[in-house]
Amino acid sequence: MEITRKNPNSFLTKTNGYLQGYSYSLNPYVGCSYGCHYCYVQKLPVALFKKKEWGTWVEIKDEKPNQFLGELKRAKKKGKVTIFMSSSTDPYQPLEAKELRTRRLLEVIAEMPPDFLFVQTRSPLVTRDIDIFQKLGDRVLVSITVETDRDDVRKIFSPKAPPIQARINALKKLNEENIPSQAAVSPVLPFSPNFTNLLRNATKRVCLDDFFLGDGSGGRRSQALGLSKLFSQIGEEEWFSPENIEYVKDLFLHVFAKDQLFISRQGFIPPDGSHEE
Repeated sequence: MEITRKNPNSFLTKTNGYLQGYSYSLNPYVGCSYGCHYCYVQKLPVALFKKKEWGTWVEIKDEKPNQFLGELKRAKKKGKVTIFMSSSTDPYQPLEAKELRTRRLLEVIAEMPPDFLFVQTRSPLVTRDIDIFQKLGDRVLVSITVETDRDDVRKIFSPKAPPIQARINALKKLNEENIPSQAAVSPVLPFSPNFTNLLRNATKRVCLDDFFLGDGSGGRRSQALGLSKLFSQIGEEEWFSPENIEYVKDLFLHVFAKDQLFISRQGFIPPDGSHEE
């Protein structure tokens, strides 16, 4: 793993496209050591510029004194601030346990809360920061990716990702501590018949997304990543289909209420009119 450091001009980046409803994205790192095979970021300029295999390098964003606090103050003066953390990296990848970059940014956020903060991760390390999430109350939603409960599938699509059960346990802990949270079955990967019940016992909210609704190109980006070959490798070709999301939705509606289940972008956007001032 190649680890480098950089001093960014800014931490907050204005958003567009898929991140509808967010004024800024916040990425504590550039690159991601999880290196999931389906990650669209590996084909974006920020990754292609490196000319290195995705998942083999990470840049740590070092902060100048009070840099992020100043950015947040200026942003709030301009209007409503809604933040997506993170859009192109995992804020709780293994380096975070030592570097505390995400923790430091969250401490500033707790000092000057935005209207809404969305935290997206696949790491159980997120439970370390429950104390900060409690300060934010309903201004935060923590989303943990759990694409499947089958470890054979995880090893094919995201072999460096944290253990599935550890992620489910993290969801349970967030739920027990009354932290607004959800399981992001995103992207949907082949799972066992018991998967819906496993999540039902861990969380009250689920977002489903697939390689067609969620890749921003109707599946072309996913095809370019060679994902259909990975499905064929495990003999689950029928799961790589735009129609499959309706089948999965029906399975989840057997154990989750309609108001607990969200589809694609719907599960990632801020609540309407969150904390208008």
